[in-house]
Amino acid sequence: MKTKLGLIVSVFSVVLFFSCKGQEEKPKVIYKDESKTAEQEVVKEKTEDIRIADLPLVVGHSPYLIHPVGEVRVYSSSSKYGTSKVSQFSYTVSNYVPFEITGYLENLMFQHKDSLNIRPLTTKRIQIQSVVYLNTIAEKLKKNVLVYNVFDADTNRDGKIDSNDIKTLYISKGSGDGFKKLSPYLQELLDWTVIDVQSRLYFRTIEDINKNGAFDKNDNVNYFYVDLTDPSWEVKTYDPLKVLSTESNQESNQEGNQEENKEAEETAVSE
Repeated sequence: MKTKLGLIVSVFSVVLFFSCKGQEEKPKVIYKDESKTAEQEVVKEKTEDIRIADLPLVVGHSPYLIHPVGEVRVYSSSSKYGTSKVSQFSYTVSNYVPFEITGYLENLMFQHKDSLNIRPLTTKRIQIQSVVYLNTIAEKLKKNVLVYNVFDADTNRDGKIDSNDIKTLYISKGSGDGFKKLSPYLQELLDWTVIDVQSRLYFRTIEDINKNGAFDKNDNVNYFYVDLTDPSWEVKTYDPLKVLSTESNQESNQEGNQEENKEAEETAVSE
């Protein structure tokens, strides 16, 4: 009886080990050859996929039409008899809510409303997760600006570019011109926001400082902003924690000086 029980426990332990191992989170970065960047890695072509474009749309006050480009999505489900798989196809590659396009897009095609010419946002192989039109900035500065969440390199070296790679931040004009990467190389984008009163775009990234391929609590969070009135969109760093620390020191010094003055006054009165 004890032998059978021990055998059952051993088998359960082995199954539990492999199931837990299978659930381990894969690293987003694999450091292989430092002389060769992830952006230079060869990405496998998906010859079996069918690329299509959604119908064009106009975002905000921009005079440009945007044609989202992606792949036909295939969904497999069991037949009602459960004996075979049935494939269903979706010919919609993007979703649109006011001022934002989302999806897993391979490119965007831009076309001026008074022209028949259509041109791509980029010639590089990327995956665009979202595109946001900065409507309040357009109303304030009379400039059409687009901000993108993009996967632009095979950072985990699995031969494809997708959401398992590092997410980055890009910006461009409403025409798609000036498509520029804002986040530093091999730093994962955490979030971003626009402060209208300053006309600034703020964003945060996390940096894998221990080079373990994963982003965790032991890594650095870095802070940046871009002045949207600057035509070059120069990225500048800032440290809100350092500023807070300085202000705290100043307050401590002020409190210390007040206590010293109070003690001096009390001494003078007693004398």
